[in-house]
Amino acid sequence: MNTARKIKTIFAAIDVTEGAGARVRRSIGSQQLRNFSPFLLLDHATVGPDAGFPEHPHRGQETVTYCLAGYSDHEDFTGHKGTLGPGDLQFMTAGRGIMHAEMPRGNPDGSPGVGIQLWVDLPKALKYVEPRYRYVNVSEVPRVEVDNGCVAITVIAGQSHGVESKNDLTYTPIWYLDIEIRPGGSIKQIVPVGWNTFAYILEGTMTFHSEASSVRARQYHTVIFHGAGTHIEASVPEDEPRAARFLLLSGEPLNQRIVHYGPFVCTSEEEIYEAISDFRNGKNEFERAIGWQSSITKPVSL
Repeated sequence: MNTARKIKTIFAAIDVTEGAGARVRRSIGSQQLRNFSPFLLLDHATVGPDAGFPEHPHRGQETVTYCLAGYSDHEDFTGHKGTLGPGDLQFMTAGRGIMHAEMPRGNPDGSPGVGIQLWVDLPKALKYVEPRYRYVNVSEVPRVEVDNGCVAITVIAGQSHGVESKNDLTYTPIWYLDIEIRPGGSIKQIVPVGWNTFAYILEGTMTFHSEASSVRARQYHTVIFHGAGTHIEASVPEDEPRAARFLLLSGEPLNQRIVHYGPFVCTSEEEIYEAISDFRNGKNEFERAIGWQSSITKPVSL
């Protein structure tokens, strides 16, 4: 039986400072919801030219960075280096250890860079895989329109209305859709049964529907859905002054502990102590971290 998922809770993202002077709106990973397996963190960053994310390590998770506006440079100690432009993505598996830097450039007109970073937990058996990096150009990300062009879906990961993304972008199975709905438009989007699902409102005001109710959600709010149900229903009323846009994410939950300390995500306190020790002493994949400096790091305001 096809049923729309009901809303469990809605909360606003909170402002936090990260890196060197960067301000982000934090959704998952905030005090409102620490983890939503397999999702660990969702940050919506607006970063000017005087801020950024200098050299820092990771272990035990995957990161997905989605550039919305401006440009952002990336470099890690495995030798990967490049620049993200609007619509580009990078998928980085930290695995047993990686160190990198991310420095947003902003736009030529001086306006700040804008991007989304998602952290996805790795299954315990894959916590110590070899680090890897994948760049996906905007031209490689499929799009589909439905409802007579009133709805546009960018299929970052997963599938929507017969269109599928690239495969195997993350070890942990996720779907990641960027959905824009014009006034008068609506969508029914399937989500995998049993997966944890949430939406983050990038722009405008959305209305989500189920048999029980219709609920509005405003910009910068996160919508957590109940686990039961086959799809998400959303619309923007005709009398709304502008289109709305939201990210819809689903992930296969992992049946494991999450012990999270800064950039390290493990399944026990002992593993966290080991990660800190390995990074400080340059051991167990962090040998290259000792003395490594990114060529893209620039002076920033603290």
